[in-house]
Amino acid sequence: MAKRERVVRMSVEQPLWRALTGYRVLTMVYAVLLFAFGRDRYERPWIAVAFLAVMCVWTLATLPKVANAASCTKRFLGADLAVALAGILLTPLADAHAQSVEGPTLPSIWTAGSVLAYAIKGGWRWAGVASSLVAVANIVERGHPSRDTLHNVLLVWVASIAIGYVVEVARASERTLARALEIEAATRERERLARDIHDSVLQVLAMVQRRGTALGGEAADLGRMAGEQEVALRTLVAGGLIRPSLVSEDESEGAVVRVVEEEEEEEHDDDSPLDLRLLLAPRAGARITLSEPGAPVLLAPPAARELAAAVGAALDNVRVHAGEDAHAWILVEDWPDEVIVTVRDDGPGIPEGRLEEAWGEGRMGVALSIRGRLRDLGGSAELISVPGQGTEVELKVPRGKAGQGR
Repeated sequence: MAKRERVVRMSVEQPLWRALTGYRVLTMVYAVLLFAFGRDRYERPWIAVAFLAVMCVWTLATLPKVANAASCTKRFLGADLAVALAGILLTPLADAHAQSVEGPTLPSIWTAGSVLAYAIKGGWRWAGVASSLVAVANIVERGHPSRDTLHNVLLVWVASIAIGYVVEVARASERTLARALEIEAATRERERLARDIHDSVLQVLAMVQRRGTALGGEAADLGRMAGEQEVALRTLVAGGLIRPSLVSEDESEGAVVRVVEEEEEEEHDDDSPLDLRLLLAPRAGARITLSEPGAPVLLAPPAARELAAAVGAALDNVRVHAGEDAHAWILVEDWPDEVIVTVRDDGPGIPEGRLEEAWGEGRMGVALSIRGRLRDLGGSAELISVPGQGTEVELKVPRGKAGQGR
């Protein structure tokens, strides 16, 4: 069994969560040592001991919460920030001179870990809100906005917002990479299927068509149906023209990709260009060969629909006047200044003067259905026919006037 391509999930933010885990443990130890070496200046050391004990238990118990984005919930973020704010506001109660002498708060730089968790989880906006609350708590703790307080607050503010912005950019890059990997995997899988089917099913259908045509009778009808199915299957294997779009989504473990079917033609905005190839693709069949550029042929919706309708009218003429067994070819050319669609058949051709005669009889299919449509678009329709050598209709639509169709 052939191996299928698989997109490997990856998360560029996962190292940030591991770094945050280490940061919280290290700053917890730092806050405890800071109190131990400066405990003599605390008038109420039992308040500091009680808070630091709660902070240490909270930090160690919630290490799994900062392991990844899924575990780090909004409820945890709120509780974690509340612990940090409580430690800042309790500092004047443990140290009566904290408001007159510049010094560290009880949680010290452990508080930055709470703000960084907001930054990694929600981006720079969440970081801005959390750091603002920390700034207010620091000013309340000091009683007045001192220079050192403003310096520390500004440092936390800038650092958290910068990290939050970097995380958002990293997530966008991650989604783009996941989408590119998914497209590459889908392309390889389609190519593998095309090779397998071409080596088996398509060759069998082609053989049935040839043998059936040679035998005649009911076998000829079977061969004709096999030929039609060969064309349809070949179009399907090639991926067709209406392909699903790949839209990335961000999950806690990394970026994943889901498949979303593109909107149908009727759901397109009137102002958004249409791909002419999508309108002509249903015309292709066993006796109609469609050749188009590999890139989209974009036209204004009115022009694209009118040009496709003119092509349909030309094919109707082939079926009516050249017979059901006639073969037709559609060639689409996309030039910078115009779009040219050529419809050619291998029928008996149009006798000289027949078009004028049809006009006199009131049959105005070519005049109105084809030339009239192109004229309204500012384009032209040229018909070339040689008796016994088929008919060729060349439809030209200038891009500068392509949006002025009715």
